[in-house]
Amino acid sequence: MGLFSKDIKTLNDLFVHTLKDIYYAENQIVKALPDMIEKVTDSGLKQGFQAHLGETKNHIARLEQVFKLHGVEIEGVDCPAIDGILEEADDVAGDVDDKTVLDAALIAAAQAVEHYEMTRYGTLVAWAKQLGRPDCASLLEQNLKEEKAADMKLTGLAERGINAKAA
Repeated sequence: MGLFSKDIKTLNDLFVHTLKDIYYAENQIVKALPDMIEKVTDSGLKQGFQAHLGETKNHIARLEQVFKLHGVEIEGVDCPAIDGILEEADDVAGDVDDKTVLDAALIAAAQAVEHYEMTRYGTLVAWAKQLGRPDCASLLEQNLKEEKAADMKLTGLAERGINAKAA
């Protein structure tokens, strides 16, 4: 059946599958962020990544609440999309010797992650509402708002100096 499990027959099944997908993704991000923090040289970017690591741990906790509220087992499913985004970030970071260019590359990689998360959370919020789960939608919307804010902070850091330093 392609990308999805053959067990997906309803919108609820799709919601649960996507919930497991983003849960896996958030856990992979928690594993990847410390390495990114270590590589960053810009102090503002380093602080931003450190703050987002804490937010990401909160995202995982909220997702676990959603699993419980929805009455499904807390588990992830492999997410080739986030694995690919994180692998590409690691590859690019390994290829860049100039530290100012590396900071710009890490912002781009982090924004790719944020954009993936925003698509997942936006979809999950809509589906939770459609499924009559405003309780789940509210928790997912908190994560979505924080992902959007993180993306805006990254854009600000890039535009206020990191990209110019790398040029």
